[in-house]
Amino acid sequence: MKIIIVENELYLAQSIASKLSGNGYDTEIYSSTKEAMKSHGDVYLLSTNLPGQSPAPLIKEFKDKIIILMVNYINNDTVGEPLRLGAKDYIVKPFMLEDLMRKIGHYNEYQTLRRQTSLYQEYMQNLLSDIKTDFEVDTITTPLIIETNYQRLVDKIVFEHAEKNSIFLTFVPLRDKDWREKISKSSSNTILYITEIHELKKTDREFLLDLLKAYHFILCTTVPIESEFKTLTLNTDSKLYDQNEILTIDDYVKFIVNSFQYKLPDTELSKKLGISRKSLWEKRKKYNLFKKK
Repeated sequence: MKIIIVENELYLAQSIASKLSGNGYDTEIYSSTKEAMKSHGDVYLLSTNLPGQSPAPLIKEFKDKIIILMVNYINNDTVGEPLRLGAKDYIVKPFMLEDLMRKIGHYNEYQTLRRQTSLYQEYMQNLLSDIKTDFEVDTITTPLIIETNYQRLVDKIVFEHAEKNSIFLTFVPLRDKDWREKISKSSSNTILYITEIHELKKTDREFLLDLLKAYHFILCTTVPIESEFKTLTLNTDSKLYDQNEILTIDDYVKFIVNSFQYKLPDTELSKKLGISRKSLWEKRKKYNLFKKK
């Protein structure tokens, strides 16, 4: 991690740099914001007491980085406005190095979590992008059990519901041995998203359903279950089959036609299936899979 120190008091800047270097940080010192604009760092320690210089341009340029203000006193010019522009925090001079490093560590962890969250969101959106559904997520109320022939369909609906309503989810796959602890330790302001109930024995299922009476949850199941909770059934013909699942010939043809009829012309689609165009038309009629104009 590279830390850029923007401070015109050379002795102070060198002292901070020396201590940070001793703790494993790479540092660079600049005496003006103009010089620092050409730098490339992860953290910016920015003095707001630089004569004749405004911190605003540097903050705007590097607002996606960790900017910690070093201030002599607190007012709107030294703290309020810079924080509004994108600085993350401030520390009042003189300060203990331990306090500064604690702030750096905290915001570095925060930035890392934000990047990871963004990566996972992009991955999930890409993973679920081919799943089509016209289900109205606004109709979801908890507690709720959703029976389905395809878990990813429910994944998409649940994640869209959570994103649209700014709801935090706690994912509880019942394949995990610690699912009981995960449920009991979940926050009261989250919704439990529970999957893989088919992995449980009958007695464990009964225990789970009794335990869930005290929680808000959405339980996705690919097998029918009896309970007192509201239950929806959501199935799809666009199921993407697992590589370990053996399909019937009819199921395979139905899946291929449904998935590729808008991507390939009928001539090529029938050729890849090893059937005639007439046979393809008959399959469409059988499965009611005619193209929508």
